[in-house]
Amino acid sequence: MRDARRIVVKVGSSLVTNEGRGLDEAAIGEWCRQLAALVRDGREVVMVSSGAIAEGMKRLGWRTRPHEINELQAAAAVGQMGLAQMYETKLRENEIGSAQVLLTHADLADRERYLNARSTLVTLLKLGVVPVINENDTVVNDEIKFGDNDTLGALVANLVEADALVILTDQKGLYTADPRKDPDAKFVHEAAAGDPALEAMAGGAGSSIGKGGMITKILAAKRAAGSGASTVIAWGREADALLRLAKGESIGTLLVAQTAKHQARKRWMADHLQLRGSVVVDAGAAAKVRAEGKSLLPIGMTGVSGEFSRGDVIAVRDADGVELARGLANYSSVEARLLCRKPSSEFERLLGYVAEPEMVHRDNMVLMPG
Repeated sequence: MRDARRIVVKVGSSLVTNEGRGLDEAAIGEWCRQLAALVRDGREVVMVSSGAIAEGMKRLGWRTRPHEINELQAAAAVGQMGLAQMYETKLRENEIGSAQVLLTHADLADRERYLNARSTLVTLLKLGVVPVINENDTVVNDEIKFGDNDTLGALVANLVEADALVILTDQKGLYTADPRKDPDAKFVHEAAAGDPALEAMAGGAGSSIGKGGMITKILAAKRAAGSGASTVIAWGREADALLRLAKGESIGTLLVAQTAKHQARKRWMADHLQLRGSVVVDAGAAAKVRAEGKSLLPIGMTGVSGEFSRGDVIAVRDADGVELARGLANYSSVEARLLCRKPSSEFERLLGYVAEPEMVHRDNMVLMPG
């Protein structure tokens, strides 16, 4: 955590709402104070927060969580107002801007929506704003019936290529068994994310308000590790937990990703078997990509083959057809053909918009052997 520059923090319903008795203003204020300190320290932070349905229940005077989907959606719609307002107020008190982003698993499964969400979040982080994310429970049935914000936290960590995922919960971390039932349960200080033995240790949900149990946190850590992010599961009421973690202190359970962030991404691209197409570049662009590690600009492209969409993995080839690199396309094949040999100043005239100045950014590119 000491070296993590981009961090996703997920906090559960029981911590945000005191088991359903309305939003815990003091607790949210404490987390926002710590988030602001991290931003001032040069970190980029995303907050994934539960609590909308629980807050809606409180505002509507409901003592038990309803089962009807339409009532759950109504509670989410009412509660989201208070949840967003609370984070906005507390972050503003610490002179940090905030933004509300509502996502669904479907947003992250669709290529275009995934890239749009990523672009928005990365832009907010560069602006020093803290995005506060929740599932869009108001409109998506399956998210309420089956979704949980532990999974969403891991998906967001993958989305923004975070260095670390911190899951704040009402437990100190992971035990070898449920400590409430087994007096011999031992605390797990550190383990490898994705270790099958961890899933056997995890128990069920411990809160009457939240839906996620320890098993969802273990699986979230496994998912986050896929993009190279390690996960910390810690007690949300621990004093200055985020700040102490950022200083390298051992708090909670650390589940270590076995592959570094950039290695995981590069390996995924290098191993991609289904290339949708390719672009051919001139000698100058080939030298910049191969020898200098530069991004590929459309002005250096001489041709496009295949049919691909924005976000697909494509090959970058020289005039002889040799594959120099592969990476994620910022433009579709139709758009790329229009952009060949064109400077970025002409993109808006040709396309009607500008997504990125590069065809393939160097961060999204891996050089091929040869």
